[in-house]
Amino acid sequence: MKVYLDSIGCRLNQSEIEKIASQFRLAGHDITDSAGDADVVVVNTCAVTSQAASDSRQKIRQAARAGGAEVLVTGCWSTLEPQAALALPGVKRVIANAEKDRLVSDYLNLPGAVFDLEPLAREPLPGLHLRTRAFLKVQDGCDNHCTFCITRIARGEGRSIPIKQVIAEAIAAQNGGVNEVVLSGVHLGSWGCDFEQPLHLYDLIKAILAETDIPRLRLSSLEPWDLDETFFSLWENPRLCRHLHLPLQSGSASTLRRMARKTTPEGFAGLVQLARQASTDMAITTDLIAGFPGETEDEFSESLQFVERMDFAGGHVFSYSERPGTPAARLPGGLAHKVRKHRGAALRDVLACSARRFRERMLGTEVTVLWEATDSIGPQGWHLHGLTDHYLKVSTYAPQRLWNKFSRVRLIDLTDDGMIGTLIE
Repeated sequence: MKVYLDSIGCRLNQSEIEKIASQFRLAGHDITDSAGDADVVVVNTCAVTSQAASDSRQKIRQAARAGGAEVLVTGCWSTLEPQAALALPGVKRVIANAEKDRLVSDYLNLPGAVFDLEPLAREPLPGLHLRTRAFLKVQDGCDNHCTFCITRIARGEGRSIPIKQVIAEAIAAQNGGVNEVVLSGVHLGSWGCDFEQPLHLYDLIKAILAETDIPRLRLSSLEPWDLDETFFSLWENPRLCRHLHLPLQSGSASTLRRMARKTTPEGFAGLVQLARQASTDMAITTDLIAGFPGETEDEFSESLQFVERMDFAGGHVFSYSERPGTPAARLPGGLAHKVRKHRGAALRDVLACSARRFRERMLGTEVTVLWEATDSIGPQGWHLHGLTDHYLKVSTYAPQRLWNKFSRVRLIDLTDDGMIGTLIE
C-alpha cells in the first residue's frame, strides 16, 4: 500500500507526520510523494489561526481531488471540528489528537505493541517534505491558559515523553543519517514536570548530548518563563544550536496580562540578556500578535518600542485571529481588521530591520552550514541552500550536490531573508 502524508502548521505536526511515516514503513507500506499515487492520505491539520484552519481544509480538498485515495484527517482543526472535517470530500475517518498515536495501528487493525519495538532508522519524507533535520516530539499538551490560544483546548493537558524513548528515537534518526535533531512540543519547556519524580528540559538535553553523538541538537519554541541561568550553561556544548525561539506575543505589560502570559517585558528582557551572555552571537527569534482585543495606541507603541530594543534575529507576526472557545474571543475592545493589519505591518518592519542587522553582523564570519536543498545545476555548479546553527538561511554554488552534508562557509553577502556564502577549502 502507498501512503501520502501532509502536514500544516508547527514543528510538532511535522514530528508527528514523521512518526506516522515510520509506523507505516514498519508495517511494510511505502511512503509516496504524491497524493495521486497513494492508496491512503493522512493530513495533520492545524487550528492556531483561522488561516491555518482554512489551509487545513484546502489540503484535504487537494488530496481528495488528486485521486481515489482514502483520506484520514487528524490534528488540531479536525479535533475541534470533527463533523466539519468528516463532511469534506474523500474523508473516511477523523482521528482526534488524543487517538493520534494509535492512528496507524487502528487503521491497519494491528496491535499497538507492534510499534513498541526499537524504532526503524529514520528516512526523510519524499517530495516537498524532504528534510535533513528530524523533528522529535518530546512533549504534548499544555497547562497554561493563554487567553488567545486554541491549541491547549485541542491538545489537552501537558504530558512528557520519557527520556529512554526520546533517546531511542534520536538514535534511530541518527542511524538514518540525520545530522540535526529538533526537539518539539506544545509547551516544550514544561518537559518532565508531569513525571512522578519531576525533571526539567535541562535534564533531557544533557542526556541526549551525553548518550548520542548527533552533530546538532536544536530546540523549537520555548515559553519565556521556563528557563533560568543554569539552563543556559548547556550552551557550553557546541552541538547545541545557538538559536532560541522565545514567543513574546506583546511588549506591553498590560496586554501581556490580558493574554494571561506568565511574563513581563522586564522578565523577558532579563531572559534575553542571559541567553546572549551564554553565547554572544545567539540568534533569538520570536512570535508577536498584532491587534489583540483592547490594545490601545499607547500599548501598541510600548510594544513596538520594546520589540525594537530586543533586536531580534527574526520572527513571525500574526494579526490577532478570533478562535471560538478561547477567553480572548469574549474580550471587549475588538479591533478592526485594518487596524490589526496596519499594526502587523509595523511590527514586521521592525523585525525585518533587526533581522537584517543580525545578518550584517555575521558578514565576513566563518560558519558551518548543513545543506538541506538543491534547486538547480548550472555553469556555476549546484545551487545549494542550508542552515547555520543560528538558523540563518545560506545559499552558495558548489561543484557537488552536498545534500545533508556539513561545509565550512564564509558569509559574503545578504539576500532578502538570508545570506550568500562561499565554500572554504
